[in-house]
Amino acid sequence: MEQQTDLEKFRGEYTETSFWEKVKNAALVAGRELIEKALWLYYAIMDSDTPTKAKLIIAGALGYFISPIDILPDFIPFVGYTDDLAVLAGAIMTVASNIKELHKAKAAERLREWFG
Repeated sequence: MEQQTDLEKFRGEYTETSFWEKVKNAALVAGRELIEKALWLYYAIMDSDTPTKAKLIIAGALGYFISPIDILPDFIPFVGYTDDLAVLAGAIMTVASNIKELHKAKAAERLREWFG
């Protein structure tokens, strides 16, 4: 799977600390949809029931999100986060069966805290 191979490059970028730092810095600029998708994946990777293969895909996607090296640099207005959203959406499609309603509910709660 080509997407998995591409994501492998970014697995090393993912750490819980760097994830929260990126979310904090990107939340207002990137928008609610991107942060929601990132949180779905975050809560899935933190779940002990999520299989290792799915966690590796998620780590690659979140690593790409965190990485300062992007196809479209994040600082470009209006389009800077579109590549991040595409990578997160691709990972979600790949591991959809591992994203539980509980993960989505936790993400929704966090989004309510941040965005109202």
